[in-house]
Amino acid sequence: MSKMRKGLPSQAYEKIHGDLYEPYIPKDESMTEFTIKSLIYGSLFGILFGMANAYLGLMSGLTISTAIPLAVLTVAVSKVFQRWTGKTSILENNITKTTGSASSSLASGIIFTIPALFMWGQKPDLIKVTLIALVGGTIGVFFMIPLRRFLIKNEHGNLPYPEGVGSAEVLVAADTGGSSAKNVFTGLGIGFGYTFLIKIVKLFQGKVWIKIPFIKKAMIGMNTQPALLGVGYILGFRIGLIMVSGGLLSFLILIPGIAYLSDFLGRAIYPGIIPVNEMEVMEIWDTYIRYIGAGSVATAGFITLIKSIPTMIASFKIGFQQMKDSKKGVKVDRTDEDISIKTVLIVVGVITLIAALIPNLFDFTDSIFVRLLAACCATIFAFFFTTVSARIVGLVGVTSNPTSGMVIATLILTSLIFMGLGFKGLEAKVAIITIGGIVGCAASIAGDTSQDLKAGFLLGATPKAQQYGEIIGVLSTAFFVAASVLILGKAHGFGSAELPAPQASMMKMIIDGLVGHNIPWVLVFIGMGITLFVHFILRLPALAFAVGVYLPVTTMVPIFIGGTIRKIIEGRCNNDKKLIEKRREAGILFGAGLVGGDGLMGVLVGLLVILGIKPKMLVENWAGSLSIIVALVFFAGLAYLLIRATRVKKEELE
Repeated sequence: MSKMRKGLPSQAYEKIHGDLYEPYIPKDESMTEFTIKSLIYGSLFGILFGMANAYLGLMSGLTISTAIPLAVLTVAVSKVFQRWTGKTSILENNITKTTGSASSSLASGIIFTIPALFMWGQKPDLIKVTLIALVGGTIGVFFMIPLRRFLIKNEHGNLPYPEGVGSAEVLVAADTGGSSAKNVFTGLGIGFGYTFLIKIVKLFQGKVWIKIPFIKKAMIGMNTQPALLGVGYILGFRIGLIMVSGGLLSFLILIPGIAYLSDFLGRAIYPGIIPVNEMEVMEIWDTYIRYIGAGSVATAGFITLIKSIPTMIASFKIGFQQMKDSKKGVKVDRTDEDISIKTVLIVVGVITLIAALIPNLFDFTDSIFVRLLAACCATIFAFFFTTVSARIVGLVGVTSNPTSGMVIATLILTSLIFMGLGFKGLEAKVAIITIGGIVGCAASIAGDTSQDLKAGFLLGATPKAQQYGEIIGVLSTAFFVAASVLILGKAHGFGSAELPAPQASMMKMIIDGLVGHNIPWVLVFIGMGITLFVHFILRLPALAFAVGVYLPVTTMVPIFIGGTIRKIIEGRCNNDKKLIEKRREAGILFGAGLVGGDGLMGVLVGLLVILGIKPKMLVENWAGSLSIIVALVFFAGLAYLLIRATRVKKEELE
């Protein structure tokens, strides 16, 4: 294993062009990478993590990024079995992590859509659900291939890709040992134990809320889990500030504004059916802000796509040029070698055609023409939202990726097409949700793939090997993820107290509104207007702001706090570049550990519930009126540990 460096190069965190970055493993060094061992490990880990993530999403509406937990597990398992399988290189471990992480993304796409079919009284079989995961997952991976140079290489430094950086840090720390390894695994242990106190012991709340006086329905809250604090430190102050600004707009201006308007009108405001005064804040957010946020994210996505078109065209040109060069015997650097553009276009075309010909997938019609149209819609929307998703996760990470917002935009666009063709009622609903499921899988796995490719870029991996690993991850885990969702649904029932499936319930509500011609377009247009104002007038990154509008403010606040801690720490270094670099690196390592520990505990909780084990040690709010104070004290302690982890010894600066 490589001992060439003490850790990732400092350029890993700097805003330099990707061509100037020198990876951990030099591009001219040959090292074991794409092996049967790494693929088997990755596939087995993927099945395990995918099933757990499916449960977590159905229970809470949120899924976790498994990149960092997988990196940790990969390192541990490879060391345990090295007596029998031999030493494992850092690039082999990277392939294991890449292969295993695919399943969690498939889980996101499935759980946000498929339960809606059951809520309509439909019973899609295992074959259909597996096909949705396979088609969406495979298309998502292939569409990321031409985007790699644009988003991962050319945008190096501009897009942090927190889980990609974090998982790379874990692998390097394990490879080098020393203080860097200590920081990662200390953070990992603290993150795991801290989340254990929330999820299992229930010592304090995972979320706290504070009412804002004198403003109707105004509240501000914070998620106290360690992952978001770690992500915030990795992202930095500016992005955190923009995102929390979007969240504050929703919870301090939009929600109170809707409440005052309801009072003024003296009635409920559509799509609500009761007066806003009778609703809880999160009910208002679910009923109104979701639509505003979806319009905002979709518009920011369109802006991102339009701005990206020239560079994407350039990426395709480079890909075609490399095809010509390869025929002439011109070699491409190992660290810049992708699956060929020709292969991408052929495979995507074949998958689209096969999807149209398989009756089980688009089973709402017998018409080959309509099925082909549905398959083409899924492919086109998947390409669009692959681009959007891959850029969003570069800013906020996979855990905070608003996949549901992209699915909502897909549902709106798809409904216009199929209802225009005369599809009505349940037939239209099945068509719309099926396409939404495929696009959801594609968008979700694009975010995961981009994080893996970022880690590979920093390490000096071969992109082509990672892309094949991601595809194998999709093929080997799609069946098990689909089966786990159906088993959970049969055991508890989708929409039940045990398995509320909140995202799928929201999708059902939106499609019912679309097919019934009662979607609240005014709210969607408000979201569009917000994004246009932020982008063209304020000249701020519209996508980061839109994500802040769409996601609960509880997600944004700890991210902002983490970014603020980093800014304060670096600001107190008296412009000492070496000290800034060392403290930044130490904090990122610790933050990556927090994300990984939180993720590992989250997966463990999911597995315990799937196995029917429900440990209960305390009950929520056991501290009564002091519960908020208990949670804030523990979170303050966590922030202190993050600050302390950035301390640098004098000898490290010499």
